[in-house]
Amino acid sequence: MKRNYNAVIIGGGASGLACAIRAKLNDKSLKIAIIEKNDRVGKKLLATGNGRCNLTNKAVSPEKYIGSFKPKCDALLKKYDVEAVLGFFRSLGLLTRFDSEGRCYPRSNQASSVLDVLRFACERLGVEIFCSQTIKTCRRALSPAYPNCTDNNNVVDRRYQAVSHKVKKSGAEFCIKTETDEFYSQKLVIACGSKAAPKLGGTAGGLDYLKNFGHNIVPFKPTLCPVRVKSDLLKSVKGLRAMGRVSLFDRGERLIKAESGEIQFTENALSGICVFNLSLYNKDGYTISVDLFPENSDKELLSLLKSNRKLFSTLSSDNIFTGSLHKRLAQLVLKTSGFSGFSKLCGELSDSELQAICRCAKGLRFKSCECSDFSQAQCASGGVLGSELDENTMQSKKQKNLYVCGEVIDLCGECGGYNLHFAFASGMTVGDNL
Repeated sequence: MKRNYNAVIIGGGASGLACAIRAKLNDKSLKIAIIEKNDRVGKKLLATGNGRCNLTNKAVSPEKYIGSFKPKCDALLKKYDVEAVLGFFRSLGLLTRFDSEGRCYPRSNQASSVLDVLRFACERLGVEIFCSQTIKTCRRALSPAYPNCTDNNNVVDRRYQAVSHKVKKSGAEFCIKTETDEFYSQKLVIACGSKAAPKLGGTAGGLDYLKNFGHNIVPFKPTLCPVRVKSDLLKSVKGLRAMGRVSLFDRGERLIKAESGEIQFTENALSGICVFNLSLYNKDGYTISVDLFPENSDKELLSLLKSNRKLFSTLSSDNIFTGSLHKRLAQLVLKTSGFSGFSKLCGELSDSELQAICRCAKGLRFKSCECSDFSQAQCASGGVLGSELDENTMQSKKQKNLYVCGEVIDLCGECGGYNLHFAFASGMTVGDNL
């Protein structure tokens, strides 16, 4: 079936839904369609913030992001700031709250509340949503005005050289063909996200469409995910969690990024939100240093160990951190400091041995490998080059009436609501310019 629209949005996630609603709020006469490959819209949205949906953050600023769009996002984030995004959601009926870290959540503490107000707004405003649709081709609607259009194999599809009189009359510039329908539209929005979380529908499809429209892209890489490290000892602390501070150093030992929080130890990786933020900047061969006592100076920790040496003098040396570290983690620290066994008693540890143990506890060092795969990634870095988009409208500089929003843009933020904020803000930007 052939369908005609003023604008078609590919992707029913955060940015696509915000875009459609904003466009209809500005002009109710617009005929807008969303094409979604999943059986329902907003699947990834439901999983964000551990099911609570961290919408935005009081600290939103360009400094929280990486990617080629970063130099251009300042104006967008100033116009569509925290208050603008939350004002948009208030108009849809959503109440929100901030936690002590500046993260914003729905008052209900349920991501479903965020998705519900977006879905209901689409229904109320007459946005047409087509789910479970697999796109076969996405191109300019071929006509004499666009003789050089190519399909996904870069071969001109002559079948589309003759566009129906109805399409010509409507001014359609794009044709999106699925297994069951042909969608013609005057404007096209690519809002189909990244490869992160493939079980929730993550895909690189958006980049394929943009490449076929002449755009240059940065390949997707998994980010906001565990970082794999090289260690023969990590298996011994698998499943443990500890509060601490992680620091990322490049191959020249220059500090790149440091974060505090809960560190999770797996069989071959370090995890936790603080590690996720390091994953944005990690490269194979970098070093991650873990400080298990960030609240204590070296001198203070050494004093504690000397006190414990006396207090636990008759116990084996792996009890030196009794009361402050899990025993398996204490054993890891001792082994890293040079102990091959724990036959010594705490009372037999020398000052130099305590100093070595102290240094390890304040700086467990791991050589990093690549980040974990897309299945464990909350987001992905990479996407369409920022220089090829107009930051005021998010319109392509390569193709007139082609717009891009959300995670398919080469911009990725830290944990804490920054990526969802950009998804909503960029979607609102496009919606205001359709």
